[in-house]
Amino acid sequence: MTATPSTPTLKDLAHQWQDHSYAFLDESSKRELRRTMLKAVALPGYQVPYASREVPIARGWGTGGLQATLSLIGPKDTLKVIDQGADDSVNAANLRRFVSRMTGVATTTDATAATLIQSRHRVPEEILGERQVLVLQVPDPEPLRSVEPDISIARQMHADADYGLMWLKLYEQLVRYGRIVQGASYPSLVHGRYVISPSPIPRWDVPKLHQARHLTILSAGREKRLYAVPPYTDVRPLEFDDIPYAVEDQSGHTCFRTGVTQKFMNELPQDDGSALFELSDAGYGEKILNAAEGDGPAPERTYFNDEGRFYHDGYLK
Repeated sequence: MTATPSTPTLKDLAHQWQDHSYAFLDESSKRELRRTMLKAVALPGYQVPYASREVPIARGWGTGGLQATLSLIGPKDTLKVIDQGADDSVNAANLRRFVSRMTGVATTTDATAATLIQSRHRVPEEILGERQVLVLQVPDPEPLRSVEPDISIARQMHADADYGLMWLKLYEQLVRYGRIVQGASYPSLVHGRYVISPSPIPRWDVPKLHQARHLTILSAGREKRLYAVPPYTDVRPLEFDDIPYAVEDQSGHTCFRTGVTQKFMNELPQDDGSALFELSDAGYGEKILNAAEGDGPAPERTYFNDEGRFYHDGYLK
């Protein structure tokens, strides 16, 4: 006679106890975020709402970017977290420590070695590749807020591709100041359809999103919206035909640590009234110094060359 298998108990069916889910968020939350990101990729630049969850950092300190990172990251990933170019700032260090503790993934300061990069206000200087994902923290995803505070009307304007007020704002700056003074969060047209606020990255970084090989996810946890720039997608800063878009002028600035030029710099005022300049991208600077001492790989090609020319020939003069 064959033995009748015993009925499994509730203990047999229950999952082994864990003090937290992998990557902190529960699986339903991560699936919902992934579906939202797939929709955002399918509609480049379109703001997709999502149910922003509570995470152990305050709203406005990168909750949107953190949720996107936790939903995408896997055990084989390598993570880099930067805050305005720095790997060792309080915000970057805390986020990196939290994600690493919740997932056990490896971390790095090398932008080209990371598979997933979470950033606040900067895009790395070295060109990112096809197998990399850049997650940008976004405090305010709505580019029309400064010209149309009513969010319902702003959404209708996006639906109609009605960006006349945005063009008028830029024109008024030209009339009043003689130049466009819009700095960070420069409005940009994605895939010829939606105007986005590309996070508070400087104008220097906006062209890096154009026809980029990597996927960019922009997530605003406080506003509960995210949008995406898929690989090889057009991203065009709004510009007039006779007044081309221009990045911050870095000519004449030399990093006092590495000696490099034509990269985005931080200005460090000195007691005597002078100023020193330092690479904003700390990981890139560290890589240059280590390579000079024979203690690491040489830096990869950067978006801007030593003459300040962007790598898309003819895209920026």
